[in-house]
Amino acid sequence: MRQLLRPSGHRLCAFGLAFALSACSAPQDVANMQQVVAGAQAAGSTFAVQMVTQDTLATVQSWPNSHPVQNTDWIAHKTVAPDAIIQAGDRVSLAVWDNDESSLLGQAGQKVIQLPDLRVSSAGTIFLPYVGDVQVAGMTATAARSKVEGKLHEIIPSAQVQLNAVAGLQNSVHVISGVPNPGTLPLADAGMTITSALAQSGGIPGNMANPQVNLQRGGKMYTIAAEKLLSHPELDTTLIGNDKIFVQPDKRYFLSLGAAGRETVIDFPRDTVTTLEAMSLIGGVNQDMANPRAILVLRAYPAAAVSAKATQGPPKAQMVFAFDLTKADGLFSAGSFMIQDRDLVLVTESTLVNTTNTVRLFTGMFAGSRAVYNGVQ
Repeated sequence: MRQLLRPSGHRLCAFGLAFALSACSAPQDVANMQQVVAGAQAAGSTFAVQMVTQDTLATVQSWPNSHPVQNTDWIAHKTVAPDAIIQAGDRVSLAVWDNDESSLLGQAGQKVIQLPDLRVSSAGTIFLPYVGDVQVAGMTATAARSKVEGKLHEIIPSAQVQLNAVAGLQNSVHVISGVPNPGTLPLADAGMTITSALAQSGGIPGNMANPQVNLQRGGKMYTIAAEKLLSHPELDTTLIGNDKIFVQPDKRYFLSLGAAGRETVIDFPRDTVTTLEAMSLIGGVNQDMANPRAILVLRAYPAAAVSAKATQGPPKAQMVFAFDLTKADGLFSAGSFMIQDRDLVLVTESTLVNTTNTVRLFTGMFAGSRAVYNGVQ
């Protein structure tokens, strides 16, 4: 009876093999190339696969951006006279020297008459007693002083004038946010530039991801990367009254999944990131799992970008770009292909991983079954 219950070696091996094979069908943590692109050739497929090589690179790079960046215009530096220009809303103070004993503006014997805090009206004028309105907006302090003195000579021939102007809100720039010390800066110098304003506000934080400098002027927004602004003096915009400035991190990002060094959301560290640079940012590939022949970039285009002509746009709104990093052609292509906002970089799993795991599992099960068989002998 005992021998009838004892399993045979063949039955144990068969059991081990069946168990190993059933393990092979367990769900995978990472998809392989065949799984990702399955169905791409079907007539009703919603996506297409494009192998990126040196032959196809120029064409796919010419396609519209999947998430175009807004406000890419910028205002170049303009050389102006350093003297500040008086604007409406500024405050003007006058000191008038008069040797006339019967001056209309002061008491007898008073040599200096102070006319402080005269607001420049919306029409650009200040009011002077016995003279009336005098246009000063649009002038430098020196030019305005000469004009005021000339007007006063009509009633006080010996008058000499000293003029001091203080910028108002309309003749100031406003640093809104993204810097240590935001606030309002008067345009004491007509040649003030945007980097000068940022420096006076504490500078750009060093821990901000690819900081973007934004300038709002006349109802329009202009944006530039801080790195580009600081490295090109010709782009250091000359500010005008009521400019508004704020700094914020780059809002663009891409994702990494699969057999990558890390699966995460990655902010753009600079304006442009190539596929090869993206591979470095995601920590490379998992040497035990990754298939370097099939590095994929998945991208969703707006429907308006789709075109039947390859030179004008992608054939499908959803595109899978494939790179073979085991070849020089693929490496050079990946080094030039630009990652776009919200792309997914997917490192696929090698098909050999399942085969290797199956062999290991079967070998282990076979060894285990032999041990059990020997134990019941």
